[in-house]
Amino acid sequence: MAEKDFGKLEIRKAERRDAPVLLSLIKELAEYERMSDQVATTEEMLTDNLFGKTGNIAEAVIACYNGAPVGMAIYFFNFSTFVGRRGLYLEDLFVQPALRGKGIGKALLIYLAKTAVENNCGRFEWSVLDWNKPAIDFYKSLGAKPMDEWTIFRLSGDEIKHVAGL
Repeated sequence: MAEKDFGKLEIRKAERRDAPVLLSLIKELAEYERMSDQVATTEEMLTDNLFGKTGNIAEAVIACYNGAPVGMAIYFFNFSTFVGRRGLYLEDLFVQPALRGKGIGKALLIYLAKTAVENNCGRFEWSVLDWNKPAIDFYKSLGAKPMDEWTIFRLSGDEIKHVAGL
């Protein structure tokens, strides 16, 4: 990390007051991933789920470059029955396109890797869209390995209710 000139880069835990910034970055991510029509979250939902009184469902960190928020990572802890320990799952990582290549994404991943070590995680995992070659190449350059033999399955909305018999 010391090799790159980060300007003034700060990676910090997101706070309740950051919900509008997080929502803005989530919308930018959705636009980049061609999924803008799928964003249903609101500032209130982010506040409740990331900074709720009963505990956080997920956590977020924000990357500020020269004082301005330019990126974020949202993650949560899961559990591996095979490893027998918790893992860190990166739900979303985003750096504004104009600031990519400055080491900000790497700094976010380093922050999360340290978080995983501090929490005795056996794994640090995430998904990437198969067409996102720049991200795939970046992750591979860090030593991450694709799990090509796995397929992600998802139930949403009405499908969940159908399976639940409702």
